Amino acid sequence: MFSDFTSSVSALSIIFGVIPIFFIIFLKFYTILIKNLSWKKYSKYINLKDEQNPYFTVGFFHPFCNSGGGGERVLWSAIKALQDTYSNCICVIYTGDTDASPEDFIKKANERFKIELNPVRTRFVYLRLRFLVLDKYYPIFTLLGQSLGSLILGIEAFLKFIPDIYFETTGYAFTYPIFHYLAKVNVCCYTHYPTISTDMLENVSRKISTYNNRRLISRSPFLTWLKLVYYKFFAKIYSICGRCSDCVMVNSSWTKGHINNLWSLAYKTKVVYPPCDVEKFFSVFNDEKHDKNFFMSSVAQFRPEKNHQLQIRALQKFIMRLKDLKIPDQDLKMVKLMLIGSCRDRDDENRVENLKNLAKELQVDEYVEFKLNFSFENLLISLSESAVGIHSMIDEHFGIGVVECMAAGTVILSHNSAGPKMDIVVPFKGEKTGFLAEDEDGYADCLLQIYQMNSTKRNQIRESARQHVKKFSQQNFDENFIDAFNDLVYQKFIKKSPKCD
Repeated sequence: MFSDFTSSVSALSIIFGVIPIFFIIFLKFYTILIKNLSWKKYSKYINLKDEQNPYFTVGFFHPFCNSGGGGERVLWSAIKALQDTYSNCICVIYTGDTDASPEDFIKKANERFKIELNPVRTRFVYLRLRFLVLDKYYPIFTLLGQSLGSLILGIEAFLKFIPDIYFETTGYAFTYPIFHYLAKVNVCCYTHYPTISTDMLENVSRKISTYNNRRLISRSPFLTWLKLVYYKFFAKIYSICGRCSDCVMVNSSWTKGHINNLWSLAYKTKVVYPPCDVEKFFSVFNDEKHDKNFFMSSVAQFRPEKNHQLQIRALQKFIMRLKDLKIPDQDLKMVKLMLIGSCRDRDDENRVENLKNLAKELQVDEYVEFKLNFSFENLLISLSESAVGIHSMIDEHFGIGVVECMAAGTVILSHNSAGPKMDIVVPFKGEKTGFLAEDEDGYADCLLQIYQMNSTKRNQIRESARQHVKKFSQQNFDENFIDAFNDLVYQKFIKKSPKCD
């Protein structure tokens, strides 16, 4: 009996002791193999290196790189900056857009953003499991589901190619430990917004119903408690993964505050504002056309978090204030809210219909115009004819649309939170650059204040705003990006060259 027990213990020792050791050894050798194969994969480009420094690869994890949005502008701008700065750098993009060729990506980057990439030093690794990060597959526990899906997608990327530097640009922090612990490479990230934040925890705790906290949950003490436990558990894992970063870039002061609070990597974290094509919007400024009517332009996709309902409700109160002031009907006809944005799917189209119904219900439909899937050229025309640019998303992490409206010469009215509050709609050399508000009455009051201003005062605000937003230009992004990236490169790959300033 005792002998059988001893044999069982010995067998269990082998199972739980020896087998894991062999698995770790196997994983280590497999990682070395993938690393060697990854390096040899681009050995035919060995002539890219200079005489003193070998070529190195930067792997960008960006599964949806063919979307053409602000995140993609950051991606292609970062790659362009690296290629222009380091002649021995090859950029490899992990993408799930399997239906597009490398030529298609490079062509779209040029057509959409006017960014010319080096085709020889821009390579792609195709990922087949991208569907695992789509939110439609996780109706509950969406954050955790998508993050675990990104973990699997990261493993696929790891098994196909291991770069010298892993660069994550879409917020999938669960992939960091794979490349940090297994591949043993430097991990860098550009974070547009934290996957979870203290604001989200606070909204749940205060039982506030928002687009990511359903009314069913906010009304139930038990479900609220359960969601808080879930969020705190997720935040803990997210923090552990985030601390695997060697270099953290964030797009705003608001994002930096939340990331520092979660990851505790303040000494590694730098604000690198996203590149905005302010020059194009500067070109449409026309002080006479802006004040010919009182048009208000809202530029945003019709997503729930963009909070278009607030704009329509504020418009209704603004119109009521004008009527109380006995503004003539012919002047009221010059007031119009233009909602400019794209619809991604049927859900967005339904939201537009709901907004139209809301405008009718509030009896302001004659003052509202919807401009869907507008071309860029028509967008510029609309902004050149608008007196006000309006933005209402709560906790907008940065606010490229806000910057573009200011550059085009509209007087901006944005929500008093996050990026617009901390970085964009701030005084420039002591002068006002725009307005901030928090609720319908606040927006209506600001609109009335702008309406009653003369053109001279409006133009003073516009000029200060246009000077201020130059800090968000493409050139400044390139310089700040390379400055943040330099230390990673010069530790290992550019030892024998003068360091860039």
